[in-house]
Amino acid sequence: MGAQPVRAPVGGLLAAMLACSALTPAPAAADAVRNNEWALGALQVQDAWATTTGQGVTVAVLDTGVDGAHVDLTGQVTTGPDLVGGGARPGDPYWGVHGTAMASAVAGHGHGAGGRDGVVGVAPGAKILSVRVVWDDNDPIRRLSPAARTDAGARAGNSVADGIRYAVDHGAGVINMSLGEATESSTRMAETDAAVRYAIARGVVLVASAGNGAETSNQTEFPAAYPGVIAVAAVDRAGHRASFSTHDWATSVAAPGVGVVAAQAGGGYLVGDGTSPSAALVSGVAALIRARYPTLTPAQVRTALERSASRPSGAYTEELGWGVVQAAAALKLAAALTPEPPVPSPAPAKARTFGDGHVPAVGLRALNPGRLALSVAPLPVGAGLVIAAILVAVLRRRRPSGSGPSTGAAPY
Repeated sequence: MGAQPVRAPVGGLLAAMLACSALTPAPAAADAVRNNEWALGALQVQDAWATTTGQGVTVAVLDTGVDGAHVDLTGQVTTGPDLVGGGARPGDPYWGVHGTAMASAVAGHGHGAGGRDGVVGVAPGAKILSVRVVWDDNDPIRRLSPAARTDAGARAGNSVADGIRYAVDHGAGVINMSLGEATESSTRMAETDAAVRYAIARGVVLVASAGNGAETSNQTEFPAAYPGVIAVAAVDRAGHRASFSTHDWATSVAAPGVGVVAAQAGGGYLVGDGTSPSAALVSGVAALIRARYPTLTPAQVRTALERSASRPSGAYTEELGWGVVQAAAALKLAAALTPEPPVPSPAPAKARTFGDGHVPAVGLRALNPGRLALSVAPLPVGAGLVIAAILVAVLRRRRPSGSGPSTGAAPY
């Protein structure tokens, strides 16, 4: 879900759900949520839990904020700084929607007897460090001019680069970035690239969304394309590349990104499409590897993910990279790797280049473009809802995107 979340009108959707409920006995909402987390099976997550659930690892979620009070995230979340600013605060309808959804995909622990209800993430034993670096898509600040944004409290600087460094300095073993952009600023690219190299030199694994622009420009997105970052594409239930998933040379691996169920800030659940959840799921698998094999380098974690992935084509493709991640197989392969010595920090960023500094700007719209939106059909806990009705009602709409925060990035 790689741009800002967009709430869908629910009148017609509720009518459809009620009609469906009248025809079919509906399970409790929380059970419906767990029963429809198809990504867990697609990624071999249950098999991986026999080895580890991610205890001892912190995953930094660089996003729009995380609601740590959600029933499926209680006790998991440490709240870091708000590096993007603005007027939104926890509890507002445009704060933490996208970030809470991503955090639940990484490390949700469910609730109820034995944690059997609600959303469970790939690494339920891991912890979340929330660092706010972008605005949710429906935040009014996105409609303001740059000057008005400053007056509204927007912060200057490169929030993504600063967020990476903050996460590294505060114990993150994995950094999830379900956001991105095709940026026009070579200076900003150099800053973020330097932060990426800072993280990798300190043993931190970085994961990012490949992007949702395949049906428009299919532009290469950053931070996914920075050297050392694991760029994740999206697949549907059949294992095919999702139609919206950006495909290019940067793609590393793929993961489910269609009809993904997630926690909703303030309570309840959402379902949606995008490379955002794909990246979050892979960040969870990276956390499992780091928990069991903490001395492996980021490059070795990437190797474990890529070499163990399921490849329908049998070879690398720009559509799926090395294939769909398989958690249990990745852990098995990681066990055969000999830890390598730390890699020295690469040359200064100015010794490298990423094009001419004039890449066309294509802001990453949270839960956009076209397919991304967390098709925000809330699933009230305890209500008798048939989740299939929601799965087929994912909001797919196009609209111009406002520029993002100080980095220009937006959640996918």
